[in-house]
Amino acid sequence: MPTELNSKPAAGGPLAAAPLALLWMRAALVVAVVACLLVVHHYGLFALFAEPAQLKKALVDLGPWGHVAFVVSYALLQPFGVPGTVFVFAAPLIWPWPVAYALSMVGTMAASVIGFSFARFLARDWLAQKVPPRLAAYSQALAERGFVTVVLLRLVLWMPQVLHTFLGVSQVGFWTHFWGSLLGYALPLWLTAYFGEQLFDRMRQISLTQWLALGAATLGVALLVWLLRRRRPG
Repeated sequence: MPTELNSKPAAGGPLAAAPLALLWMRAALVVAVVACLLVVHHYGLFALFAEPAQLKKALVDLGPWGHVAFVVSYALLQPFGVPGTVFVFAAPLIWPWPVAYALSMVGTMAASVIGFSFARFLARDWLAQKVPPRLAAYSQALAERGFVTVVLLRLVLWMPQVLHTFLGVSQVGFWTHFWGSLLGYALPLWLTAYFGEQLFDRMRQISLTQWLALGAATLGVALLVWLLRRRRPG
């Protein structure tokens, strides 16, 4: 009687090695992120980002290492709660716009890769449940037109943590996400770096009355849109 094939892989076989390699990769990612966060905390960069004046002085005094500190802080803090706009708008206030643009792009891409990888390799099942329905609606578009959809999402929404998560739990490939994000970020980051300092100066010149009027107008438009959507049939 012929020997039956055992459908269960032998211990130590290639199928058993794959989950073990994935486990080691996940552990290495966790250790790397925690180690970098400890370094950032040790040098007091968490506190500096809460005080713009001290942050600018500290980064400028560090010279080229200030560029490294900015990118590392951005890459590690943004995927886990700190808004990326804090870094993007701070960069042109510290450095000339070409330097600010380069650092913003490198930091934004690094943060996106970390956020994407965290969702893809470390907490995919748990984070998949937290993707809002408005983003989940793009799943089919990602499956059919992955690169173009990533470009458009990054161009319009930039780098919110929830978008990192959505792309990480989707079926889009890593390199499709990488190059699509790079292209999608190019224009908004350039505009922010080039006009950021001028915009900040203009905002400081706006009076309290003008801010209140702008806020009231924004609320009025939001209320009008809400009422129109409520009255829309179906």
